[in-house]
Amino acid sequence: MATKMNFFERLQQLDRRWIYIVVALAIIIPLMIPYNSDNVTSPPTENVYQMVDSFAGREDRAILMSFYHDASTMPELYPMQIAILRHCFERNVKVFMLSFLPTGAPIIDMAINSVKEEYPEIKSGTDYCNFGYIPATLAMPTIIGMGDNIATAVPTDAEGRKTENLPIMKGINNYSELNLVIEFSGSVAGGMWLTYARPKFGTNIAVGVTAVMAADEYPYLQTGQFIGMLAGLKGAAEYEKLVEVFAAYRAPGARQKPYVDAEGKKIIPGRSFSKDVLAKPEIQDLIKITPQTQARFTPAEFKAFLANYPPEEQAKLTQAKTQSGDKIVIDVSKLIADNFSRDAWSELTRLTRNTIYKFKVARIGMNAQSVAHIMIIVFIVIGNIGYFIQKARTAKK
Repeated sequence: MATKMNFFERLQQLDRRWIYIVVALAIIIPLMIPYNSDNVTSPPTENVYQMVDSFAGREDRAILMSFYHDASTMPELYPMQIAILRHCFERNVKVFMLSFLPTGAPIIDMAINSVKEEYPEIKSGTDYCNFGYIPATLAMPTIIGMGDNIATAVPTDAEGRKTENLPIMKGINNYSELNLVIEFSGSVAGGMWLTYARPKFGTNIAVGVTAVMAADEYPYLQTGQFIGMLAGLKGAAEYEKLVEVFAAYRAPGARQKPYVDAEGKKIIPGRSFSKDVLAKPEIQDLIKITPQTQARFTPAEFKAFLANYPPEEQAKLTQAKTQSGDKIVIDVSKLIADNFSRDAWSELTRLTRNTIYKFKVARIGMNAQSVAHIMIIVFIVIGNIGYFIQKARTAKK
């Protein structure tokens, strides 16, 4: 007569294909049906964000992004690049880009075109400059040469225009102004910049690396040779969150675009980084990745919001509002975009806090990654318990 198996023994006999199916579903379902989660930001990511943000609105500061990778590492590195470009476009930070690998040049184009779709006012040669592919044999003279004069080291951009004639070069000469280099790589990142740029010119360097390479880069962080690091998909998700909470934030009624106030001071929309802001409970409303359709205002905020538009636009917005408790609500899902001006519709959709998919890819990916890891840990724990129970029963017999 066969001995009846207990739960753990039955699991030991389970066809492993069922385990593969469960793990696959644990990855697919969070990707298909995202849920709101939070990522605690780490100091290496925050340091990169703060350095980039410190250049907001300045004519005499810029960053350089080096795309030293190919398509094989894009799942982890590409969301970082999108998040940083979005940050630069939101906060009016000049950005230069180059690649010492031929496979990196099309990734630059892809990243720029993807982000620019949401920022039609951003112009090549004025707000950003793409140097394109520079052969690796010229890496050393290019890196050292940019420390003396950028326009001399890289005479033309990817579109064949003379670098020295580009509007973006106003106030930018060398590493004194191009004061942050961020290199993205799936291998040992930042090595050439540490060797040639930092010792001679004191250039600030940060890196974006795949998760498996992050451990190799921590010694450079500890010695201060890197000012920060984005590590794998989690680093990208953290940076997405910081951009959402600070750079892309607009208070209801605040202007969307840079402007000059009555005192002649240039005001850049968004808000500066602060740990205190990250700790506020209402931040959870800013980092939701599930679809949002409602913009909510207090009466004073709605009045300030209307003041940015002409009377005919104000009438349309007033007609679209509803009241919910002490809040005025506009549900964009019930409106037609063509009935409003481009600026009004853009601000209205921004105030719904409904993040476009391309700007939350890393956070959605982290959801799937977290669920899959938890599922695997559960399987390991249950499997080990079952193994030792089975072993004990066998020894007893």
